Amino acid sequence: MKVEQSANIAKKPASVAGAKGVEIRVLIAKDDGAPNFAMRMFEVQPGGYSTLELHRHPHAVVVLRGTGQVVLGEETHAIAPHDCVYVAPGAKHQFRATGTEPLGFLCVVDRVRDRPVVVRHDKAP
Repeated sequence: MKVEQSANIAKKPASVAGAKGVEIRVLIAKDDGAPNFAMRMFEVQPGGYSTLELHRHPHAVVVLRGTGQVVLGEETHAIAPHDCVYVAPGAKHQFRATGTEPLGFLCVVDRVRDRPVVVRHDKAP
């Protein structure tokens, strides 16, 4: 079991080529005793974005702060605090920070998961 302030967990830059201004904190994972999932906190700097990618595993996302957009398949949706996003397995997706403050969100995924397949390395439109 674990109780810890998220601010005390180290941030790491996103390790996927093509992301801009993305940092990740792994809040809860295998080392914490979570057998089936991992919870991560993402922070995307204003003007930043994750890669446009897809996976075989689902994502459950809750926006904590900032404003932005999420690309889901062929659609783009505005996102803001308290919005919930479900990314289905195999759906291409990208998160973009469009506001003046960082876009912060929680993302829960399967603990055992495939690596992302990057659809595009260029910058967000």
